[in-house]
Amino acid sequence: METSVSGLAIAAVLFLQFSVNSSCSATRSLPSRSTNIEYIKTTCYNTTLYPKLCYHTLAIYASTIETDPKLLASTALNVSLRNTYSTSRLMKRVSKLPVLEPRVVAAMLDCTEEVGDSVYELQRSMEEMGHAGGSTFSKAMSDVETWVSAALTDDDTCLDGFTEEVMDKKVAAIIKRHIQRTARLTSNALALVNRYASTQASLP
Repeated sequence: METSVSGLAIAAVLFLQFSVNSSCSATRSLPSRSTNIEYIKTTCYNTTLYPKLCYHTLAIYASTIETDPKLLASTALNVSLRNTYSTSRLMKRVSKLPVLEPRVVAAMLDCTEEVGDSVYELQRSMEEMGHAGGSTFSKAMSDVETWVSAALTDDDTCLDGFTEEVMDKKVAAIIKRHIQRTARLTSNALALVNRYASTQASLP
């Protein structure tokens, strides 16, 4: 799993860089960067449920994204994937702690499986995103939206089952914080994917 996710993340970065390099020069002026950041900020605040998180996690990629809605959506997916994978690894490590009660371990393992499914679904969404174009655009984007929606559902299911009545309060607080961030990043990615799909569908 680690190798495939790492490879996918690297491939996504290379894809983003190639797309930018093929469409613009290497030299960028300060006003251009300002425009790119403003584009990301405006889009995040007009589109997503968690605009501050959206802006702060995507603004650092402004020079790559520029004002391209596809690159914005793709980058959001990649950020969500990397965060979800990190959360999955954390869950696995915590579930192996010898001090945890059996019921806590069981809850952790259930949640770990949900987050693992989310990783797979985000991987698939990024693969489909690469196929979005031409006559296959609508079908590919529909598949992307389906995979990201499934990933968000898995995150929410994990979060819903992670009650303090079952878990140690300290453990629950730590894990819930990570799961909430993961779910919010995925929610933002889905919103940006939906925006890109609807924007392109409206073009003549």
